[in-house]
Amino acid sequence: MSSQQDPVIPWYKVTWVWLILGILGMSVVLGTSMLVIATKNPPGLLSDNYYDVGKGINTSLEREELAQRLKLKADLVMDNEQGTATLHLQGYSNPPQLLLNLISPTQPDRDRRVVLQPQGDGSYTGNLLDAIEGRRFVELIGQEGGKDWRLFEEEQVASGQRIQLGE
Repeated sequence: MSSQQDPVIPWYKVTWVWLILGILGMSVVLGTSMLVIATKNPPGLLSDNYYDVGKGINTSLEREELAQRLKLKADLVMDNEQGTATLHLQGYSNPPQLLLNLISPTQPDRDRRVVLQPQGDGSYTGNLLDAIEGRRFVELIGQEGGKDWRLFEEEQVASGQRIQLGE
């Protein structure tokens, strides 16, 4: 009886071995390249000095508390056709001018700043450079007794719509 054996093939001639080694080699190369990219481009911090950010938050809260103590409320109407913003302020403050910031939550190039001047009837009026519509953070800043106060709301802004601040 003669038995016939299969010829022994060396490992480096087996296709499956090279496929597995190729996958392992590719994962090492990709992992190393990701490590190099991650170390050369670390994530940036919004602020390196958290103490200053905390002081800014406290200042903002102090301004809002002052507005509450002065019992300030405001009604704002923006007319895009005429390009005006009209505001009626109620409470214990009568500043020489007001600063109205209309902040876009996602597009900083759409932020607008309007200086409101007092009118004879007790209202404040300012000029809009362009039409303002959509979701905005509406911030009103004024001064009383040498200290700033602030009214702040998130609103959906439309022409002719009444926006109430300080509710």
